[in-house]
Amino acid sequence: MDKEIPLEEQEKILAIARKGNTSLLAIAYFRVALGLYYLDGVMTEEILDFKTIDRNINKFIYRSIGKGHSITSILQFMSGKKVVPVLESADFLKAFAEHFDRIPVHSIPFLLSVNLNVAKKISGIAPDGPVKDWIGWQ
Repeated sequence: MDKEIPLEEQEKILAIARKGNTSLLAIAYFRVALGLYYLDGVMTEEILDFKTIDRNINKFIYRSIGKGHSITSILQFMSGKKVVPVLESADFLKAFAEHFDRIPVHSIPFLLSVNLNVAKKISGIAPDGPVKDWIGWQ
């Protein structure tokens, strides 16, 4: 993953967000699109400078949806029940597939399981709930 999100990728994330028909839905689409983009980008053998990556992503988040959001809060959102309606939205899935064809829609459950595993390692608590159920995680 590059240290900065390329402008073209930022535009794709914003285009997906614009598919939300309310401001709350647009923010949810933004969060999930960016979270999936982030998780896909960190799935590499390369050594990553997470401090720099997260700082640059947080700048993009701030410029796009304002204060009170960060990559950490986005990843937390993606492990909670509010993400499920986005994951089940045909509009979101269609927009994501159109804009990020390099991240197959069928890989979303895997990316979410990575996120849940990281949360489990950080908190020491086994994840349980709607996201785990949605991805069919055992």
